[in-house]
Amino acid sequence: NQNIVPLHEPIFSGNEKVYLKECINSSWVSTSGKFIKKFEDAIKKYVGVKFAVACNSGTSSLHISLLLAGVKKNDEVIVPTVTFIAPINTVNYVNATPIFMDCDNFLNMDVDKTIEFLEKQTIYKNGFTINKKTKKKIKAIIIVHVYGNAANLEKIKRVCNRKNIRIIEDSSESLGTIYFGKKIKNKHTGTIGDVGCLSFNGNKIITAGGGGMILLNNAKLAKKARYLIKQSKDDELNFVHNSVGYNYAMTNIHAAVGFAQFKKIREVLRKKRNIHKSYAKLMKNNKDLSLISAPEYSKSNYWLNILKLENNSKSKKNKLLKELIKNKINARPIWQLNHLQKEFKNCQKYKIENAYKMLDSLICLPSGYNLKINDIKRITKIINE
Repeated sequence: NQNIVPLHEPIFSGNEKVYLKECINSSWVSTSGKFIKKFEDAIKKYVGVKFAVACNSGTSSLHISLLLAGVKKNDEVIVPTVTFIAPINTVNYVNATPIFMDCDNFLNMDVDKTIEFLEKQTIYKNGFTINKKTKKKIKAIIIVHVYGNAANLEKIKRVCNRKNIRIIEDSSESLGTIYFGKKIKNKHTGTIGDVGCLSFNGNKIITAGGGGMILLNNAKLAKKARYLIKQSKDDELNFVHNSVGYNYAMTNIHAAVGFAQFKKIREVLRKKRNIHKSYAKLMKNNKDLSLISAPEYSKSNYWLNILKLENNSKSKKNKLLKELIKNKINARPIWQLNHLQKEFKNCQKYKIENAYKMLDSLICLPSGYNLKINDIKRITKIINE
């Protein structure tokens, strides 16, 4: 009886229990305590930013980032159609509207089409970019580094700077992914735009059980983020709140787990890259499929390995997916395209073509860093047959 091969399970092999016990014994279990600072400091040093603000989820860090970017009711935010739905939902939280963009062959936002949209479909007036079609202000763009691959920020950053559009990087899936382009060298995803966001959900590279983090280089914005995630207290003694705040701070319990996990990030990344190499090697003679690789300007964390069937055949994809699941292999399709989701069907979209092909031809393969070579052989044998 073969065991189920999970898609991406958390592994607790470090000091998680030791730190948890310490945290519980100290009675500092909520949104104060030493592990929050330790975790923030470790992450900020690792990715190379001045400030890291720990939140209770990747989603809450995205929500706060939109507020920091000054996105308000009736504004618009450019988003990718290929991503987990969380960043799209947060645009709704601030009563703004998403504009959906297509994906490139690495599943990230197609920056060429996005730039074309900004050059042809908008005008710049009084310091703002205005959508010609809706007459609304486009205040921000959320760029998601999908499945661990770095989006092509070098190109789009110049255009966004010129048009006063804030760049929010959703790096929930890409902790440890590094750029080595011409202009952006040895920099981590989440540190290029105005704000970066991380997630420490159970299925991520490292986990805190839950939790997220906001990455910033601006002291004023970092201070505002801390203010907002702790209910916007202006006077702690008398409970004076001069603006609407949120209960979004990370707990010390979560931070204790996250800090323990962080200590093995280099080992995790090494294992992830080896898993990717093993998959690629065992499928290299199969002309009908390929693995999505990393763009040449970056080094990926290979959070999930994505299989591509070369003929964009939906029926073949579904047949293979069924076969893998039948054999207790937890593979899955990519997410439903977000511009097709019920809540967002009426939103503006721009020249979405490639995303449909990707939806019909991709399968996410098990990629947890405890994946054994025998599991990879078993998975690739089914795929190759």
